[in-house]
Amino acid sequence: MKNSVSHFEIYADDTSKLVDFYTALFDWKVQAMPESHYTLITTVDTNADGRPVQAGGINGGIINVPGYKPGAWVNYVMVDSLDASVNKAVSLGARVTKPKSPVSGMGWFAMLIDPQGNAFAMFQQDSQAK
Repeated sequence: MKNSVSHFEIYADDTSKLVDFYTALFDWKVQAMPESHYTLITTVDTNADGRPVQAGGINGGIINVPGYKPGAWVNYVMVDSLDASVNKAVSLGARVTKPKSPVSGMGWFAMLIDPQGNAFAMFQQDSQAK
């Protein structure tokens, strides 16, 4: 499906406390990524590339990002062209909060605020991203 939600993030003041909370509550599997201060959350089974194999299933992460306060989960929408999608969002009244950035070996993402103040993100797959 085009433009599907592909990932979620939970922002934390104390990442380890939220890891403990969500693993106890939902029995999610987590994997710390110390080099990026990120904790991957696996809610459904994945293939060798780490992509969900269950239709409609998404996985996510927990992270502490300066400037982003806990209060809501951020969803990532998979797009064909990040540049075109960001430009379209801005033309419709969105504001970019994190410009196009790489996720090494996986793709590109950008974070935005919609015209009503809701945070969301978009992701474009690209195994050459660095």
